[in-house]
Amino acid sequence: MKAVILAAGYGTRLQRDVLADSSGRYAHLAGVAKPLLPVGRCALVSHWVNALTASGCVDCVYVVTNALYCAAFEEWAKQFPNVKIISDGTRSNEERLGAVACLQLAVKHFQIEDHVIAIGGDTLFKEDFSLTQVIKRFHELQAKSEDSCQVLSYQCKEEETRKYGILEVDEESRALRMKEKPLPTETTSRRACPCYYMFSKNSLPLLDAFLEEKKNAPIEEKDAPGIFVSWIISRKPVYVYPISGRFDVGNLPSYTECDLYFKEKLQNIESYMV
Repeated sequence: MKAVILAAGYGTRLQRDVLADSSGRYAHLAGVAKPLLPVGRCALVSHWVNALTASGCVDCVYVVTNALYCAAFEEWAKQFPNVKIISDGTRSNEERLGAVACLQLAVKHFQIEDHVIAIGGDTLFKEDFSLTQVIKRFHELQAKSEDSCQVLSYQCKEEETRKYGILEVDEESRALRMKEKPLPTETTSRRACPCYYMFSKNSLPLLDAFLEEKKNAPIEEKDAPGIFVSWIISRKPVYVYPISGRFDVGNLPSYTECDLYFKEKLQNIESYMV
């Protein structure tokens, strides 16, 4: 199994907040890619690499970044022998390829023919999340059907449905559909779907089919990886694994909340997410 960490975003909201902050407390974050922000005692993305490595669930971690931050990621990756970096070649948010195209880039460039865990580089989970348990469930699904994919969900508040992809599932935890940022009145579900997707190797060719279908569409219709998940649900069995919640580092307040938690409240850093 391989992991692809999607880290080609430009963090425009957070950088805007950092530049607007007059206290000077966060000046050291200016120009730092979100996955490389210090969270607790290491970079945000290092928590993923440490957990993926400790769990033994993947044999390589591929990180897709952009040309603006590529040198910083290559420097960071020197401490991890199982991490490889690739740039999508863009230098601004306006040029971005979108997360689905970045996932396809990694699959093609590294010739991946294995199951893939796609992970958002600005996301971390609460302490109940266990890679070992989630992957055990994925293998159980694979034993029933080699087409099976798996995503996560957690309960969000009613007023938060407009911020997330919301999953609707059946009694066997199979996803029926995913609605992108619906009004609370447009779905009874409150299952938010974070950017952690386990794609079976049989589903990877669908990346090409999706992007071919969307080749003339605006970037908004192919940027968020959840749009691909929504599309794939009608083509492959996608099952949902429940978790309690996540840290989503989108702006400066959400970053400081996450950093404070890891500094003061995290119980066991060695076993975190393993």
